[in-house]
Amino acid sequence: MASRDKVRHNYDHYDGHRYNDLNHRKYADGADVCIVGAGAAGGVLAYELSKAGLKVVVVEAGPYWNVQTDFASDELSMSQLAWQQTRLVSGKDPLDLGHNLTGRGVGGGTVHFTGVFFRFHESDFVVKTLDGVADDWPINYQDLARYYSKIERDIAVSGPRQFPWGSFSGPYPYPEREPISANSQLFRKGCEKIGIKSTVAPLAILSAPFEGRPPCINRGFCNQGCLPNAKFSTLIHHIPKAIQWGAEVLSDCMVTQVEVDKSGKVSGVLFNHQGKEYRQRAKIVILSAFVVETPRLLLNSACPQFPDGLANSSGLVGKGIMVHSSPDVYMKYHQEVRLYKGTPVLAVTQDFYETDSSRGFVRGYTLNAHGSRPVAMASGLANHANIWGKRLRDIMLNYNHYARVTVVGEVLPNLDNAVTLSDEKDEYGLPRAQVNFSYGENDNKLIAHAVDKCQQILEAVGCTDPIIVPDTAHLLGGCRMGNDPAKSVVNGFCQSHDIPNLYICDGSVFVTSGGGNPTETIMAIAARTADHIVGRI
Repeated sequence: MASRDKVRHNYDHYDGHRYNDLNHRKYADGADVCIVGAGAAGGVLAYELSKAGLKVVVVEAGPYWNVQTDFASDELSMSQLAWQQTRLVSGKDPLDLGHNLTGRGVGGGTVHFTGVFFRFHESDFVVKTLDGVADDWPINYQDLARYYSKIERDIAVSGPRQFPWGSFSGPYPYPEREPISANSQLFRKGCEKIGIKSTVAPLAILSAPFEGRPPCINRGFCNQGCLPNAKFSTLIHHIPKAIQWGAEVLSDCMVTQVEVDKSGKVSGVLFNHQGKEYRQRAKIVILSAFVVETPRLLLNSACPQFPDGLANSSGLVGKGIMVHSSPDVYMKYHQEVRLYKGTPVLAVTQDFYETDSSRGFVRGYTLNAHGSRPVAMASGLANHANIWGKRLRDIMLNYNHYARVTVVGEVLPNLDNAVTLSDEKDEYGLPRAQVNFSYGENDNKLIAHAVDKCQQILEAVGCTDPIIVPDTAHLLGGCRMGNDPAKSVVNGFCQSHDIPNLYICDGSVFVTSGGGNPTETIMAIAARTADHIVGRI
């Protein structure tokens, strides 16, 4: 079936060449590495592996966006950046999949993320050891430390000279953003009044010129693609560089199956482009299609050698998915705040990141002073807080007076929270993903504590009339890493336990979710995986 994507450009991209068909493929006869997905992980992998001299093909389901013609400073039209294809949800707390959870197109979710860029804390890798819940990672903070630093330098992350929490205390490569928004100023003032440390947010958004890109001027359309290119994405950074190093990018190509040869190794992928099936052979296949599509593809690639799906001898493919609990707290201020002004997140606190047994739950959360555009605020109130009619109208008439703080809370893994295949088929004839999710007791206690803390911060500066909007963000897990093949899907280098030339490298390999925005950790893991593959070949 033909692609339903509205945006149509060239489909085959390599250095000096752009074709609107697939008749001129550079690596049609085979590549060293085929990467499925061009998002946060796929972009880093493509860049690092092509720079090392490998023949790399990236196969991406969505379009290759043209920043200047496809992006607009418009909330509604830019909803196309998300993966909007139908998925089925279930559980006590069914997820609202879409804009906040997955991207579709070259750049993936980095095209429309807020740019908040945190490292994991050391404790995130040893949750079982410290708190007796979930499990420990097979890697630790030091394994990723130099990759965190590399990524921060490569994309010129801006941030404070002193970061108060975790093992990295700064400084970041580029100075912190200024001025910060009125919402962030209120947040920092409220934190100070009640004794909470806060700082300007570390951001993958420029505070000064870098590689021909301008610094941010606080337009505030980070979630709509960022027309001026002040915000990092793999669309504008890693993928173009990968192409310069020799990589080929096939866009609007939906991978439908990972193929396995007679020896039990993967031999490439099948993909659909405008109703026609193509094959991409490769010595190594890396799935970087994120938490819903990666398990879906593995399960749908079941074959006689692997009847339960690829890399699934543990039975854990798709199991144990996590989100971040991400409720919003809006409160009204006597002066105008204007939540639409400025980069969405410019101030944060991680004072509640680590476990404190006196709170009655384990693990913790980050609080982000978080702007909001009017359509997003209104739809959140209606869809998640069940506020309609006159009350919704009255709130939105006072939109300019509302402040907002958003929680990014750690959710513990639960095997019942899972991506499975439904009986319903999509336009490619593939089973649609069924995504089941429910919060646990610890998760709900953490959310209640965090929401109360948000209210305390805003009340301290005189805000009133709190509105709580339940929400989630950042899907993670489903193909967890570990040392034991019976209890994990990939090893510490994202290599499948079952099939040595199959790698899974994206947010699905997370063992635990941490209590902060995860993009930097996804990219650091990708850079480390690339190093491993280069060393192995």
